Amino acid sequence: MNLDFEKKLTIPMDVKKMFPLEEAVRISIDKRRTMIKNIISGKDDRLLLVIGPCSADNEESVIDYTLRLKSIQEKVEDKILIVPRVFTNKPRTTGDGYKGLLHQPDPSEKPDVFKGIIATREMHMRVVKESGFACADEMLYPENYRYLDDILGYVTVGARSVENQQHRLTASGVEVPVGMKNPTSGDLSVMMNAINAAQHKHSFIYRGWAVHSFGNEYAHAVLRGYTNSKGRSRPNYHYEDLETVLNLYKDSNLSNPSVIIDTNHANSCKNPFEQPRIIDEVMNNRKNNPELKKLIKGFLVESYIEDGAQKIGEGIYGKSITDPCLGWEKTEKLILNITKY
Repeated sequence: MNLDFEKKLTIPMDVKKMFPLEEAVRISIDKRRTMIKNIISGKDDRLLLVIGPCSADNEESVIDYTLRLKSIQEKVEDKILIVPRVFTNKPRTTGDGYKGLLHQPDPSEKPDVFKGIIATREMHMRVVKESGFACADEMLYPENYRYLDDILGYVTVGARSVENQQHRLTASGVEVPVGMKNPTSGDLSVMMNAINAAQHKHSFIYRGWAVHSFGNEYAHAVLRGYTNSKGRSRPNYHYEDLETVLNLYKDSNLSNPSVIIDTNHANSCKNPFEQPRIIDEVMNNRKNNPELKKLIKGFLVESYIEDGAQKIGEGIYGKSITDPCLGWEKTEKLILNITKY
């Protein structure tokens, strides 16, 4: 093969022994996981708000941001359950650029995946310990999920991964809700097929083992917009789009019909300042249609401490080094505004 086998990585079991969860932390995670599942299943009518940086590139600023979320969670807990978005893997359309904390614990240095595995587990553990939240991360590499499977409260499968068989089968063995995004083409049948696959049992190869999954009844849809045949971003959060997904669910035998709206990416044309407006529109649609209110369970928002984005090396604290994000002042207004509906 045209590969340089640099080093054999430590297996997840050994990493967990190096960085074990305290019993109090484990109890906290289980409690939050149950809350998230109850929202997806409809037992809890609060909204799920998965919110945080495009990529979690700096531990100190991520902790700072998460503690700010903790403070506002106490004000809105009767209507919103916050799940910090701590995404440590960054998919790249062309393969170029910063690929996230897992690849480069220090964005200014060369990739080191072993250090990245340690850094991602340490960051997630610290967030849980200091805030009490169970966080969300993207399952960009299915084989790596085991390094964090005892910590995470929510998982997404991205637009470029959702048609991949290994992602679908692994999602069927994940014990927390998994949001399956529509593909970049916008073909909703791909997303629905992915949800169907994730909700069923499978036998497959995982990390060198023959395994059997039990199905994930909490796998659900995430609408993130799409790119049309001319390469232009197009949204799919409008009323007609939501009705289409509602009908697709009605025609299926899927458990726990649910939709999360990703307010950035193609839905906002990567303009993070459009996110509050998008949420307002969706919330009004929920208010005016009982079926949509039952279907739409929450939002996925890209937010950090500072507005916008910066280049690697600029050193602006709490500012995204990947896609632009909504800054904290606007984020706080966004969260509080949701409670008015």
